[in-house]
Amino acid sequence: MSERKRVPIPIRVEPGADLPAAERTAVLEAVNRHRALEGALLPILHAIQDRLGWIPPRALPLIAYELNLSRAEVHGVVTFYHYFRQHKPGEHVIFLCRAEACQAVGAVSLAAHAKRALGTDFHGTSGDGRYTLEPVYCLGNCASGPSLMIDRELHGRVTPERFDQLIGAGAAGAGAA
Repeated sequence: MSERKRVPIPIRVEPGADLPAAERTAVLEAVNRHRALEGALLPILHAIQDRLGWIPPRALPLIAYELNLSRAEVHGVVTFYHYFRQHKPGEHVIFLCRAEACQAVGAVSLAAHAKRALGTDFHGTSGDGRYTLEPVYCLGNCASGPSLMIDRELHGRVTPERFDQLIGAGAAGAGAA
């Protein structure tokens, strides 16, 4: 008698099945809210990042499936735009202006100080997980540079000393300038 070779039967895994429930819910809500828009992918990605703080890589197959796009198309958009984060950010996100007006009044030295103080480079998170440092090319506060935004709070005329005060205050209630 010859032994029959067993052939595995492929099991179809639903896209996004490996996502935590809160992330899956956020993705599906964003898709359902924006899917009817022309060019819905960007508004969906913005909505997901607004809700979660990042675009989980494991969410890309679910987004692609729901929009009838390839995974490569979704991945291409997420990786093309620097705004979209593919890693979970710290508790607070610091956007430091890198535009010429801010550079002319000290943003270069402020950036160097911020990197040293946080122990990370741009697009990185401090070791304690509190702060993610992101470059941004204009916050629209050119007359009061150098400028930065902590979460959604704008701060102008930021010196290295003021930066230390802002992050020492934990970003909450530090007051805008």
